[in-house]
Amino acid sequence: MKSKLFRFLINLIAKTWRINHKGILPNDRCLVAFWHGKMLPVWYFFKNNYPYAVVSKSKDGQILSDLLEKWNYKLIRGSSSKEGKQVLENILNAVEENIVLITPDGPRGPKQVFKAGVFVASQKKQKPFYFIEVNIKNSYVFKKAWDKFEFPLPFSKIDLISYGPFLIGKKLDKKELNQYINEFKYK
Repeated sequence: MKSKLFRFLINLIAKTWRINHKGILPNDRCLVAFWHGKMLPVWYFFKNNYPYAVVSKSKDGQILSDLLEKWNYKLIRGSSSKEGKQVLENILNAVEENIVLITPDGPRGPKQVFKAGVFVASQKKQKPFYFIEVNIKNSYVFKKAWDKFEFPLPFSKIDLISYGPFLIGKKLDKKELNQYINEFKYK
């Protein structure tokens, strides 16, 4: 019952958000990355593309999964810390079909630090990835959450700024790829 009420309220509030997109719009067989703490507007924005979503198997991940299924997402459940190899395999298969959305610092952080998944998937499949910066005008910030999660308030103005496409060279070895990840700047 709580889950249904939660989904209803999120949908109701999300319909009031004033989302503005800037940059190249990712639209087919690519990876889309964005920070965990600002994820809701991005999930909402892409819902009509019938994309894939990478979501952890945690209790919070289940709540998000229930919402994303209502928003037309196909789910890849797991994370880099749980069943990482299988999750990567599922991402590699999914990106051959459609857009795959992923939070590269989730599910436990550290906040706004890239993990390797999106880069490895891009390199292995030679599919581009985009990074989406999210700026929320009015939000409630969960200060005790590891990611300082931001929930956009009703009627909030939200800017989504796409950077990319980025493509990882096929010839980079593991050491070079790690260096690329450590030095990666999306702006």
